[in-house]
Amino acid sequence: MTPPLITDRFDLVTYRDPDDWIEKSAAEMAAALAEGIAENGRTRMLLSGGSTPAPVYQALAELDLAWDRVEVSLADERWLSPQDRDSNAWLVNEHLLKRTEGVHFDPLVRIGKPLAECVYAANLQANHSQPPSLVVLGMGNDGHTASLFPGSRDLPRVVESTLPYAALDATGCPGANQWPLRITLTPRGLALSRHRLLLLRGAQKLEVLRHALDNNDPQQYPILNAINLPGARLRVHWCA
Repeated sequence: MTPPLITDRFDLVTYRDPDDWIEKSAAEMAAALAEGIAENGRTRMLLSGGSTPAPVYQALAELDLAWDRVEVSLADERWLSPQDRDSNAWLVNEHLLKRTEGVHFDPLVRIGKPLAECVYAANLQANHSQPPSLVVLGMGNDGHTASLFPGSRDLPRVVESTLPYAALDATGCPGANQWPLRITLTPRGLALSRHRLLLLRGAQKLEVLRHALDNNDPQQYPILNAINLPGARLRVHWCA
């Protein structure tokens, strides 16, 4: 059995039942969005890809929200067309956008535009939109979050960036698989969000978090860039 992780550096919510994890995670997301709508008339959230959050997005789509007042974009993206099944845009569309009415979606990759121009457009959009009510993150077994990969030659530059988004080349980083070119939120961009949620499944992910806290080196464990940010505390929803 995985021993409990005790820390005062983030809020950890654990579940034994995966269905409960899905339901409660979606409910927390919906509450953050409803809060943003109540305060500003509209709300914005940034989502991550991967198989872990997909059922949570499906559950969120079933909840009663003013979806025509919700703007969605991404925490990061592979350098792929939004229509590519391996893109985060495709996953979010399949599991959330198709199931709701009236949501506005801003992809990070614009078809026909070079990478630098897509990053410029992402920063322009971020700087001219209201700050996100919610960012949903995942974490790889290498400790990466968004597309902040340990060992990337671009990681120090991206971490120090004063812009919300940056391009990153993760060539040679195993966690990037066959998609080394990325657009990713920077810590600066993540800091803009009012609520930060990390969705995790499995004992190995809890061990990675434990090692990250013990090591305390954000270059080796980039998830620390989300944990150590000032402002809203990171909320971690974990289920075995």
